[in-house]
This record gives sequence, structure tokens and C-alpha cells, in this order.
Amino acid sequence: MHKVAVLLSAYNGEQWIEEQLSSIIEQNNISLDIYISIDESTDRTLDICQSYTTKNKNITVLPYGFKFGGAGKNFFRLLADTDLNGYDYIAFSDQDDIWHEDKLTKAISELHRYDCYSSNVIAFWEDGREMLIDKSQLQCKWDFLFEAAGPGCTYVFKRDVIIQFKTWLLMHYEKIGDDIELHDWLIYAFARSRGYRWFIDPEPMMRYRQHANNQVGTNNNIKAAKKRFLLIRSKWYRKQVMNIAGYLGLQNSAIFRFGLANGYKGNLYLLVRVNKLRRRTRDRLALALFLLLNIF
Repeated sequence: MHKVAVLLSAYNGEQWIEEQLSSIIEQNNISLDIYISIDESTDRTLDICQSYTTKNKNITVLPYGFKFGGAGKNFFRLLADTDLNGYDYIAFSDQDDIWHEDKLTKAISELHRYDCYSSNVIAFWEDGREMLIDKSQLQCKWDFLFEAAGPGCTYVFKRDVIIQFKTWLLMHYEKIGDDIELHDWLIYAFARSRGYRWFIDPEPMMRYRQHANNQVGTNNNIKAAKKRFLLIRSKWYRKQVMNIAGYLGLQNSAIFRFGLANGYKGNLYLLVRVNKLRRRTRDRLALALFLLLNIF
């Protein structure tokens, strides 16, 4: 039976974390251990997780009392502080989703041919609304510098990929959490830039809860679109792209020298190559507009 380590990041999750843990524990035909890192919280998240450790020997809560301030730093901590050598596969988990019971077996079946896995999800809201979040468009040459492979909570990896990423992460650990906020974007970029094969499953394998505390969430309404636009206008998005490219040693690539590092002329260079930068047509059109208007 395949052995899987599930890395779960938590923060003020008392409303949802029990349902999430149950959906992980009930995975079919998998031997798994769950490692939980809790960003210093003001609710009962720690108590709930500790109660699970007394009933489930395969659940470990990492030492508590650190304030990370975001999921990215919390996941970096999970990777740095967890011994992953004894596992076949490593999966990421948020605190508030609901996994399909065959999520891990489906991922592992695809990882016989690939190195990394992610999937589409069904977003759902408390008022009963549901929506397919489709991230499974064909990957393109440079999409990994401009977007993640979908929600990081769907990611599953062969052990060797994570060991390589962890080794690299530890070399940059002191600063990287301040410079790069989104762990799922970074690890997708790391894997693709190192030639690892990534499969984005068009079948949704989990329910992706939407609520006010989501750090990112879906981009399906005017409020969410406005939030993303403000991030782009503030140059946060460009800075993240530049930082990821820099950390991954891509400064000598044409996309960096003639594009990212070349001001407005660079934006025009990127504009004519926009089909290589984002997977989805809608996102390509939006990025093209931002490049043309010099907002990016």
C-alpha cells in the first residue's frame, strides 16, 4: 500500500478543520500520516487538532506558537520541519476543504506517468452555490512564472520532487517567505523549470470551500476581480513573477532579460508572447491588456 504524507496548514480553522480531517482520514486504500502546522490562532484550532492526535496515531501537530502570517510561510515550515524520506508521495492540504474519498488514489494513478499532480475543484459557498474551477487548460512554455497549477490544496508529488524542492528551499529559507507569498505558485514554477512532468486533472477531486477568510479563493465575481486588479496595479503581481524568476535562476532567460527586466519595451515583448504566459484564454486577454496599458 502506498504511503503518503499529508501536510496541512491551519489558522483559526475551528469551523471547518474537523470535516477536512475526516475527509483525509477516510481516503481509500492509502496508508497516510497527517502533519499539521498551526499558525498562532485565536480560536480552538490547536485543541481540536490535539484531540485528533490522541485518537489517531497517524496525526502529528508540529510545535505550536509561531506566527507565520500566511499560508505560504506555514507550508514552507511544514516542508522544512517534517521528515519526508519514508513516504512514497507527499500531498498538501488546506484546513477547510472536503476531499473526495478517492482523491489520493486518483492522484497516485496519474503519478505513475507524471511527477506532480493537481486537479480541478468544485468551489462551494455556504448559501449552496457551487462552481467548477477549471485549471486544466494545456500548459504552455512560461505559464509557471505567471500562475500556479491551480489550488495548492490539490497538489500531490512523488517524494523525489519534494526532497529536491526541500533541499533547494532550505538554501533560501531565511528570506524566501518574505519575497514569495504563494507556495503553490513557487513549487509549480520550481517543478516546471526543473523539467518535472506535471498533470492537471480535469476531474474535480475535492470541494473547495469559499468564505471570507480565504487567502486567495476563486476569481468569479466583481469583488474578487477588483482585488486581483489592485494587486496587479500595485505591482505586487509583477514583483512576485520577478522574485520567482530570480530565485529559480532564470535571469539569463529571454523571458527575463527582454521581457520582465526591460520596462515598457519588455511589456511589449511579453505582449506578443502572451499565449506562452497563461493557460486560459480569458487570463491571456486580461494580461495582454495590462501589458499594453503598462499596468503590469
